[in-house]
Amino acid sequence: MAHLGAPKQSKALVVIPTFNEKDTIAEAIRRLLEAAGDSVDILVVDDRSPDGTGDLVRHLQQGAPALHLLERARKLGLGTAYVEGFRSGIAQGYWALVEMDADLSHDPAAVPGLLAALDHADLAIGSRYIPGGEVQDWSAARRWLSRAGNIYARTWLGFPIQDATSGFRAYRTDFLAQQDLASVSSQGYGFQIEMARRIYRAGGRIVEVPITFTDRTLGRSKMSKRIALEAIVGVTAWGLRDRFGLGSGPRGDAAAGT
Repeated sequence: MAHLGAPKQSKALVVIPTFNEKDTIAEAIRRLLEAAGDSVDILVVDDRSPDGTGDLVRHLQQGAPALHLLERARKLGLGTAYVEGFRSGIAQGYWALVEMDADLSHDPAAVPGLLAALDHADLAIGSRYIPGGEVQDWSAARRWLSRAGNIYARTWLGFPIQDATSGFRAYRTDFLAQQDLASVSSQGYGFQIEMARRIYRAGGRIVEVPITFTDRTLGRSKMSKRIALEAIVGVTAWGLRDRFGLGSGPRGDAAAGT
């Protein structure tokens, strides 16, 4: 667990997983600090990137007390990176925890809006698929895959979330701390859907905030057939458990809106 110093109850912690993100991480951090200022700290969770992402972040830490780095021994996956970041943030007393990609597909300027939405929610999802949200520079096939995945999750899991696969979101720490993070096993799309389902079934209020998602122009996408298959299998299994009364807790209310 990364040690971030004294508890920062008035701040949020933005968790950014990285694996070979040297081309974009510095700009993502710069824009985030510019947009959110003293209201956030940043925790980069790096899976020993061969391209030197961790070394660059260590360099950027000089004169940047809000920037922290957690280096892991090897590539362990997106889901476990977020869980480790969440545990660290919970332990240090941050009031909110934010997920954000390092590749600039998530606009750091949207972070204050996600945090503001937590005034009346336990989970605020940056949504591409509600009015005002959009996706830029994706192929038709990628758009179809994302839309289809969300329709399948929404239909099979019975929640009204339009963009359950979005990885740009903010949680209230007090609510997230009540969840069994040790049992989370999904990665990629599956991780985002699993966390949304857990919050929903635990009775949390979920809102969606419109964002513009821009496809990365540098580096390589981490999307793969394995990640997509994991999400399909996971959603099917969770849906079967829920429909046969084997889920972990009552359904909560969710609301899509701004």
